Amino acid sequence: MFAVKKIVAPFLLPPGIFIIPIIIVGLLLIRSRRWRIGMVNLFIGLALWALSTAPVANGLMQGLESGFSFPENPSGDVIILLGGGVIGEVPDLSGKGAPTQAMMGRIVTAVRLYRQLHLPIIITGGRVYEDNPVAEATIVRRFLVDLGVPDNRIIIEDRARDTAQNASLSAVICRQRGFSKPILLTAALHLKRACMAFEASGLPVTPFPAYFLGAQGAYYGPRHLLPNAGALNASAMALHEYLGILYYRLIEL
Repeated sequence: MFAVKKIVAPFLLPPGIFIIPIIIVGLLLIRSRRWRIGMVNLFIGLALWALSTAPVANGLMQGLESGFSFPENPSGDVIILLGGGVIGEVPDLSGKGAPTQAMMGRIVTAVRLYRQLHLPIIITGGRVYEDNPVAEATIVRRFLVDLGVPDNRIIIEDRARDTAQNASLSAVICRQRGFSKPILLTAALHLKRACMAFEASGLPVTPFPAYFLGAQGAYYGPRHLLPNAGALNASAMALHEYLGILYYRLIEL
């Protein structure tokens, strides 16, 4: 019964509950000799299934995270903490608004690194959209203070709306305050694109991964081929980074 539950559940929840009908419709269209639209449907369903599996998601992540590791003896004169998303209207222990799960991982690593190096922290992140109630950096500062970082060791940059602006506006602060060896802290999957942005801003950085999502040498069994919302989310995050890197190379930077 346990095994049956684990096999059936992925197809009763998103994305599995949508994948199977898409594939079935595609096969029915092909059977009725509507080849083109049938093949499109079938491709979409199978591609969505593949992106919803752990092996594909993990492979996409490793392509972004390879080349980065935790420095054995990190050194610098400031930590730059890149924003990774907040939820502005939720209640919290010490105020209103909280980081997303992805951002919380960056915050925890920033605090751990601060306790090791005792460097000031630049938090960069503004209001991505006009209807956001508060800048991301404001919420992140509250969490850093709650976790023991002195408020006078935190520098706020609350205007950036994307990674390119994170880099350019942080570079201005570093030049104004005389910082020349910043440690760039963000998720490992984000570091490649972030380093491109900081390089374009003229500010050399030491990349420091907050956490990794791609598992090295992971074992995959049949259960890992079942569609999973977590794997689909990881694939979506990775594809977002690949598209961002392509955009930087072709257009913005």
